[in-house]
Amino acid sequence: MRHNKSGRRLGRTTSHRVAMFRNMVTSFLTHERIVTTDAKAKELRPIAEKMITLGKKGDLHAIRQAASYIRDKETVTKLFSAIAPRYKERAGGYTRIIKLGIRPGDAAPLSVIELVEEAVVAKSPKKSAKKPAAVKLDAESTQEAPVEIPVESADEVVQDTTK
Repeated sequence: MRHNKSGRRLGRTTSHRVAMFRNMVTSFLTHERIVTTDAKAKELRPIAEKMITLGKKGDLHAIRQAASYIRDKETVTKLFSAIAPRYKERAGGYTRIIKLGIRPGDAAPLSVIELVEEAVVAKSPKKSAKKPAAVKLDAESTQEAPVEIPVESADEVVQDTTK
């Protein structure tokens, strides 16, 4: 029994698992979004959020700690100069996991893990309490127009090739 043993083993040795997560964090921070299995995404989330928290600290010790885990110097620079400043006012929760479905080859549940992008919405001034007059619509104008949903290109989403 695995009492008080946290984390998923993912069918790998410890050294393989640590190396895999170092590679995944590097790819995640480089591309800001990756597709992987649910279990890997759930294990990657706390590691990635710790790296962003280090980026928010911004001192030399934090840079060295992040550089000891992330495998690419350009990614460390991006973390401290571009990614961390976006979240300076946010107290946590920098990532989101969206479930995609089942992978056809081995029926593994897939997810997208991505950085949360906050949309800045300007508040509109309060409007008066009056409701606009009702407008009669004819039958042709009430039909819904087809809605186009943008399809992401393969360049935007990086696939995780490890199983």
